[in-house]
Amino acid sequence: MISQPSKKGIMLLAGAMLFLCAEAAFAISGIGSVALQAKGNLGAIAQLITAGSYVAGFGFAVGAVVKFKAHKDNPTQIPISMPIALLFVAAALIFIPAVFKASGLTMFGTMSGNVGNISGVQSFR
Repeated sequence: MISQPSKKGIMLLAGAMLFLCAEAAFAISGIGSVALQAKGNLGAIAQLITAGSYVAGFGFAVGAVVKFKAHKDNPTQIPISMPIALLFVAAALIFIPAVFKASGLTMFGTMSGNVGNISGVQSFR
């Protein structure tokens, strides 16, 4: 349980941090500036989703191998459906970047990988 004086200290610290960070909230003026800043971050978000899907996909693949081993050791405890499901999830996560690239080509009809000057997923060629 947090004592009453420490609650007041935490609230005072939080209020001071909000007061000091208020200037950053007013740094962008106008909806056009907000849109430009959001557009600038879309390429990084696409790369983050790509990297995260690869890491999670390989993690699920390792988990599937471990579950296959556990099923081999004790088949009554671990059903075979668990590692198979993990393997399908791993395959889906690993192929998400390819799906993004193919769907972008289908929707926008360009091979450049850029839509509105935003570079997305890069191929491994």
